[in-house]
Amino acid sequence: MSDPPFVIIMEKEIEIKYHGIFDSHAHYDDDKFDEDREELLKSLADHGVEKIINIAADMESCKTSCELAEKYDFVYSAAGVHPHAAEEVYGTDYLTKIEEYLSNKKVVAIGEIGLDYHYDFSPRDIQRAVFEEQLALAKQLDVPVVIHSREATEDTLELLKKYRPKGVVHCFSGSAETAAEMLKLGLYIGFTGAVTFKNASKLLLAAQSVPLDRLLIETDCPYMTPVPHRGKRCDSRLVYLTAEKLAELHNVDTQQLIDITHKNTVECFEL
Repeated sequence: MSDPPFVIIMEKEIEIKYHGIFDSHAHYDDDKFDEDREELLKSLADHGVEKIINIAADMESCKTSCELAEKYDFVYSAAGVHPHAAEEVYGTDYLTKIEEYLSNKKVVAIGEIGLDYHYDFSPRDIQRAVFEEQLALAKQLDVPVVIHSREATEDTLELLKKYRPKGVVHCFSGSAETAAEMLKLGLYIGFTGAVTFKNASKLLLAAQSVPLDRLLIETDCPYMTPVPHRGKRCDSRLVYLTAEKLAELHNVDTQQLIDITHKNTVECFEL
């Protein structure tokens, strides 16, 4: 599947208001950052972004994500296989390789892993098998996980209840009821720029229902670009827009929410 070209957001389009931002989920090894990756990453501190976790999606991005974390002090990484790539690794020794990446102190989680029944790029039985294998590894190694779940709530919850991992359900898109089930399992809930979308009424109710001490903020960049920059490439300079919306929902100051979510991210990933 080919993606439309992204327009790069210019410096003058972003107002610098906050500090200490922790973007808990990004994909800076994505080829959509090839044009300006180093320049952009070096500029983030000037926009209040203090730390980032760069998340892998397949075995190649496990490698490139780890390399980014080794290059930049403020970047951490996660190693894991997304459900889209599950068929690529099924039946291979990929778990051994993930465990090797986790020996690097900058690799702080297994992720992103989970189920995606919207696209079904990998057969569902293989998605479930690879998800379960990685959950078992996380349990064995006592490391957090980064969960992707799209149109697969029932099966996701079944496996989460079986393994009871620690970590975060990222880019949450479910209901308040589903969020409550995730919270009962001790998981954090991550929200993206989707909370700023016009059709986000159900998501806003879910976000409002999550206690402040269980919230994480993320970009999922280069995707999930918040309003008013829809259609442009997302990056960590924009995560403050998600923070502003969540702060509004929880009736707190935005900088306070940023400080809380920074603390939550440190605790979630045991940094």
